[in-house]
Amino acid sequence: MSRPAQLKRQLGLLGATTTGLGSIIGTGVFVSIGTATEAAGSWVLVAIAVAAFVAICNGLNAAQLAANHSVSGGAYEYGYRWLNPQLGFIAGWTFLLAKSASAATAALGFAGYLLKAFGASAELESQLLLPLAAGAVVVLTAIVLLGVQRSQWVNLVILGITLSALALFVVQGFPLAIIRGTLRLETSTFDLPSVLRASALMFVAYAGYGRIAVLGEEVIEPRRTIPQAMALTLLGSMVLYGTVGTVGIGLGITTGPAPLETAAQQFPLPFSPQVLAVGAIAAMLGVLLNLILGLSRMALAMARRRDLPPFLSRLNAKGTTPVAAVLTIGLAIALITLIGNVKTTWSFSAFSVLMYYAVTNLAALQLTREQLLFPRWLAIAGLAACLFLAFWVEWQIWLLGLGLIGVGLGWQFLSQRQQSGA
Repeated sequence: MSRPAQLKRQLGLLGATTTGLGSIIGTGVFVSIGTATEAAGSWVLVAIAVAAFVAICNGLNAAQLAANHSVSGGAYEYGYRWLNPQLGFIAGWTFLLAKSASAATAALGFAGYLLKAFGASAELESQLLLPLAAGAVVVLTAIVLLGVQRSQWVNLVILGITLSALALFVVQGFPLAIIRGTLRLETSTFDLPSVLRASALMFVAYAGYGRIAVLGEEVIEPRRTIPQAMALTLLGSMVLYGTVGTVGIGLGITTGPAPLETAAQQFPLPFSPQVLAVGAIAAMLGVLLNLILGLSRMALAMARRRDLPPFLSRLNAKGTTPVAAVLTIGLAIALITLIGNVKTTWSFSAFSVLMYYAVTNLAALQLTREQLLFPRWLAIAGLAACLFLAFWVEWQIWLLGLGLIGVGLGWQFLSQRQQSGA
């Protein structure tokens, strides 16, 4: 069998890092902090720290795997190379499930913030939320079709707007929280199961660094660039989440489609909620853009191995875009937005992405001493943490996730059987 056409290497350190940050700074900071706070209260700061530790383990393991095997597909390809086809498939399948749900969450978050920014009534919001979310998916899919370089220029602009808005939130919110004396952990409200559930939800907020590995085939000098980009992405996101989370606790942040904008209504500076809304709108679009990029590359990798229909592996004439995969992913995300519930899509994403990184860590345990870039205990810790946290989301969610994994494996079995009989 001839080797399939490869995507061009176009991403340097800046492009890879902004891809990771653009994938993280969005639903994670503008939506999931509110959802996790609902679960753990002021102890969400502990949840953020636990999730950060798990993210460090997973990120460094993904980085060393990508440095040794820099192709599109991330843990899907690592599973095939270092484990077995079934575990490889589970990684790819759960990535598609998790990140499609995350993309739908980003689209719904975008629509929620946009409607609040224009002061839409509850009735109008219920009517326009889903059409606006689906419309955002269509527009961002069109941008991704233009290629990874043009997508990264758009991503860079979006990231600048987002970080400026978050800086305003911290600069205004921190002194206000200090004056109120609300920056403290409420010992009476500590509940370990709630903190663990919040940790699982917050881990998804870090998981955007995996997009760097999934796009490994398009990264220049991957063995050097990918670990550096992942380290910078994780460091930046940890500082950001810790700072915003601390201020959010002090301001009594609540759950909902637009928690930071709601908290910003307490600020003395006029138009603060509107500025946060603009930042959130930009962030959601950035996450959606990078998710469509990553999902389309995963679909490309799975189609190359015939785990998805082969037509999804076709590239455009320039070898820069898997057109069919991008269009298919865009359609799938638009359909998932019809669920219309941010909490449900985010919880499902948490379970699925933890299972994906469990395979990543398991694959990292198979690396030889020459291939290792980091200590082996990081893979053991990451694997144990992923499997442990995955089952702290609602039982209905993880049961659905296991069922869908079973459906996927059934599809793989029938597909492979058909190929062997052809």
